[in-house]
Order: sequence, then C-alpha cells, then structure tokens
Amino acid sequence: MSETVDTRQEARKKGEEGSDGASPSDPSPSDPSPSDASPSGGRGLRGHPWLTLITLSIGAMMVSLDGTVITVAQPAMQSGLRAGLTEIQWVTNGYLLAVAVLLITAGKLGDRFGHRKMFLAGVVGFTASSVAIGLSANITWVIGLRVLQGVFGALMQPATLGLMRTAFPADKLTMPIAIRSAVIAASTAAGPIVGGLLVEHAGWQWVFFANVPLGALALGLGLLVLRDVRTKGAARPFDIAGVHLLTAALASLVWGLTQAPAHGWTDPRTLGFLAAALGLGCCFVRRESRADEPLVPLRMFHSSQFSAGVVLMIVMSFIMFGAPFILVFYLQNVLHLSPMESGIRVLGLTGMMILGAPLVAIWMSRVGPRLPALLGMAVTAAAMTALSQLGPRPATVHLVLCFFLLGLGFSPVMVSATKIVLSNAPMELSGVAGGIQQTAMQVGGSLGTAALGAIVGARVDSLLPGRLAEAGVALPSARADAASQAVSVGLVPRGVGESADASALARISELTFLDGMEYALLAATAVAVLGALTALLVRGRGPAEPDDETPPARTAETHAR
Repeated sequence: MSETVDTRQEARKKGEEGSDGASPSDPSPSDPSPSDASPSGGRGLRGHPWLTLITLSIGAMMVSLDGTVITVAQPAMQSGLRAGLTEIQWVTNGYLLAVAVLLITAGKLGDRFGHRKMFLAGVVGFTASSVAIGLSANITWVIGLRVLQGVFGALMQPATLGLMRTAFPADKLTMPIAIRSAVIAASTAAGPIVGGLLVEHAGWQWVFFANVPLGALALGLGLLVLRDVRTKGAARPFDIAGVHLLTAALASLVWGLTQAPAHGWTDPRTLGFLAAALGLGCCFVRRESRADEPLVPLRMFHSSQFSAGVVLMIVMSFIMFGAPFILVFYLQNVLHLSPMESGIRVLGLTGMMILGAPLVAIWMSRVGPRLPALLGMAVTAAAMTALSQLGPRPATVHLVLCFFLLGLGFSPVMVSATKIVLSNAPMELSGVAGGIQQTAMQVGGSLGTAALGAIVGARVDSLLPGRLAEAGVALPSARADAASQAVSVGLVPRGVGESADASALARISELTFLDGMEYALLAATAVAVLGALTALLVRGRGPAEPDDETPPARTAETHAR
C-alpha cells in the first residue's frame, strides 16, 4: 500500500512538471486530477481552484464588459473621429464577428498548446489592443484594432471554461459555472453605466483604457495561480483545412444574420451569405467526418446530453439577445424612458441573473441540471407571453415584474446548459467544448436579433399601409419603406403627408409597433417551449447519484499506472 502511495506521489510531481513546463510536442505525462489541485493537496497558490475561478472571472469580465460598454461611447467616438454611421457600426460588428468565428478554433488551440498559455496571451493582447485603440486618432485604425481585440477575446473565452473544467472535479463544477455566469451578467449590465460615466467625465478613450487595470490584475494572478492539467492525446496535429472551413462558414452565417434586418431576408446579399454558410458548413462536416484529427470531433454530438446542452444554449441566447433588442425600442421610443430609466426598469432581470446563479448551483447539486433547465425554459416562456401583452401605458410594477420573471427563467438555463456541455465533453476536448458553448451563444444571439427584428418588420409592413388609409392619411409610395422602418423601431414616421393628423399618426404608429412586438415575443415564447422540450432529453438525477456519468472516452488519464 505504501509503495502505491509513493508511486502516485512521484507521478504527481512529474505531472506538475509536465503541465507547467512541458513542450506541447512532447508526450504528455500523467497529470494530477483536478481535485488534487485543492489546498488540501499542499499545492499553494498554483492550481488553487477558487483562486483560479477569480482569475478566470476577471478575464471573462473584461470581454463581457467590452461588448456593451462601447454602446454608450459610440456617439462620442463618431464625433471625435469624424466617422460615418457605417464606420461606427463596424467598431462593434468587427469585434463581435472576430469573437464569434474564432471561438472553436481558440478552444482547440487551448487543447493543443495549453489553456493557460491561451488565456495569458489573450489577456496581454486584449489589454495592449485596448490601449492602442484609446491612442488612435483614425477610425480605420480603431476598426482594425477592434477586430484584433476580438481575436484576443476569442482566445480568452474558451480558455476560461477549459481551465475551470480541469481546476474543479466534475461533481463540483456547478457552483463555479454559476459564479462565472453571475460575473458575466453583472459586467454586461454594468457596461452602459460604466461607459456613460467614463465618456461623460473622461472621454471615450477611457472606455478602453479602463481595461488596463483589469488586464494587469488578470495577468498577475494568471502567472501565479493558473495551471494546465493535460490529458494524454491532447497534443495532436492541427486540422488547418477544418479551421479555414469553419471560420468561413461562421463568418458567412454571422454576417448574413447581422445584415438581414438592414437588407431584408430576401435580399440577394443576405441569401448569398446564408447559402455560403450552409455550403461551407456541409463541407466542414464532411471534412471532419473523414479527418484523422478533426478540429471538432463529431463523436461529441453522439452524446444526446452534449447536443441537448448546445441546443439549450442556442435557444436561451436567441431569447436573451433577441427579446431585449425589441424591448429597448419599446422602453425608449414608445414609453419615452431615458436610458437610465430603462435600466432601472430591467434591474429585476439583471438582479435575478446575478443573485439567482449561485442559488441555482445549490439547487442543481441536489436535483441535477434537468429540472432547473426545464423549469427555467417554462418560466421564460411565461415571461415572454406576459411581455407580449404589454400596452402603451403599462404600470411600472407590472413592467418590473415581467423583467424579474424573465431573469428568473434565464438564470437556471444558462447555468444548466453550460454545465451540461462541459460535463459531457471529453476532458482532452474541454477547450473545444467551451468554444462550442460560446459559439452557440453568439450564433443564437445573432439569430434571435435578426429573426425577431424581421418578425416586427414584417408585421408592420402588413398593417401600416391599411391603418393609415383607414385614418385618411395619404402615404406617398416613396416614403413607404422609410415609414415602415421608423414604426418598426417604435418611432413616428416623418414626411407622411400634409393630411396626417399628428396625434392620429402617433397612435397608429404606436399600436402597429405593439402588434409587431407581440408577434415577435410570442415567437420567442414558441422558441422557449422548444427549449423546454429539449430539456426533457437531459438526464435526470437524484441527490444520491453522481453528478454526471463519465464514459471511458472522457476520463482523463491523470493517475500513474
């Protein structure tokens, strides 16, 4: 027995040396299990699970904060850099596109070369590009650097999930995932507030300079705390052809979805990008099914649990990004609330996502992810139905309760879906799993924004001309498209005609937008019901059973033979 203990201790020391200093091209030594990285294992700072979580949360906060903080800074940037509307849109779109198309590849890079290296490289690059953006005096440089910033953000995101997967045992992943989700929700919600304060009191450049202290803290902690735990077989050849095909497919898909609201779903440009995405996606699947070392092993999707988790993430993101995209027009253009007043109305949504995540983790540790995901989607469907019935003058309490209910539904789905994806992926593919989870979130969000926006636009197009005609308002054919676009975002169209009565036109515009919003949010309700049906496929578990069933293909070879 003592000989066995000595052998394991010796193997553990070798594993530490391999995880911190071994070249990726060298055969991976046996590594310690994630649970051995705890303080009780005598490891100190390096590999400490909770210090690892803090470090990774700071990195996730940087990327999430930067996705929303820029929104408030755009008018000041447009004025200061003398940029056009299209150029300013590219400041956001370039960043989001770079993040979306590179997440899976970045996850594979982490599996191949080490998630610690990818995370630290991402932090350094993200911080340096932030400084460079703040120092730029030309919009072209800003756009290019924002794309570069997105590349480094893509390196960080899957690495946070990959390092978390190896820092905690599988049966203790739920609370770390919940805390990370709460941090992302908090930083996303705080973005517009922080951005507003910085722009008002310091200038738009400080929106980017604010990343410097966060980046320095993440880098310092990362060098001291983070530790890679490798599994045999992780360091394998890279599928370059698969990378090119996947990048092109995702770029075409995300670009087509983001441009659909502006150009229309039947526009040749939209259809061309979506058709290209479909064709490239089919080529990618064909390539992966035949490649010796695929970028995304298709066997991962043979697990109904893993596939259900990915679908749940797409469904949740569809609603989480698509519904607020419509509701922000309702709050500011129909109810005429300021951005700050709108933020106060949705505090229930933000608060429940922040406070609810740890509570969901405790609940999931007892009942497993199936019931929280199922009830979360059911509550989300109820919230969407309630929001679809909002009128032009809702009671404040009614509005706040609707958003509170929505946050109550989002929180368990986000935590459950992330846990299902990570727990049902092989340890050596934890980075790819993290990239798939993040990509599902990006694609679901782009699809939700495009689809729900298109539903509102289509409904407005079908109702507005007839209602204006019934009111005796002449609508010049040259102004028809512009009028529909204005009403689709809750505004009163201009230049309709001299015969138009201002109050009647405002009332028609308001009611027509509300009809479009109702259809869009009811469509989101149907998507939430689909999510609830998907949750039924998730394996249930009682309190006494293990947290997840680990097949042999997923078990990390972490003990010496």
